[in-house]
Amino acid sequence: MDIPLLAGPFVFLRHGETEHNRLRLIAGSLDVPLNATGIAQAQAAADSLRGSAIDAIWASPLQRAQDTARCVAGVLGLDITLVADLAERNWGALEGQARGQRILGETPAGAESPEEFRDRVLRGFGQIKPSRLPLIVAHSGIYRVLGDWLGLPAQDAPVANSLPLRLHRVHGRWISEAL
Repeated sequence: MDIPLLAGPFVFLRHGETEHNRLRLIAGSLDVPLNATGIAQAQAAADSLRGSAIDAIWASPLQRAQDTARCVAGVLGLDITLVADLAERNWGALEGQARGQRILGETPAGAESPEEFRDRVLRGFGQIKPSRLPLIVAHSGIYRVLGDWLGLPAQDAPVANSLPLRLHRVHGRWISEAL
């Protein structure tokens, strides 16, 4: 699959914390808002990106990602382009349930399969137009798909809320570095 975004570096930012994150519940495709901590995290991330070379912002349409992207857009004076295919995975019957109820390797009733999710996310990345330094604001599941596709080391824990990560190539291999 041809993904023009991958022609150069870009920044990935997971949304700020939600009550679902705090309570260790599966949010998935539920449109949950940031909590007070998440709003503060998003503002801090925006401040840390002030003066950066970011010139375009692409975001999941879910409220938690949009609100995080709006904080950055306000600081950088940029518009946000929403990409529906960058929404978090639909976990079906598990949405709103404790993360511990998830069984690795099983697709819950009504959920996207891992393959359906991967294909959708890659389609979403294919919609992003390359620029000098685009910012993608999305979810931990989106980052996992991206990491697998780019050959980044697998993570045991989700990417941290509102931690800007710069992805770029070094000697032909992709690396991810916190900003």
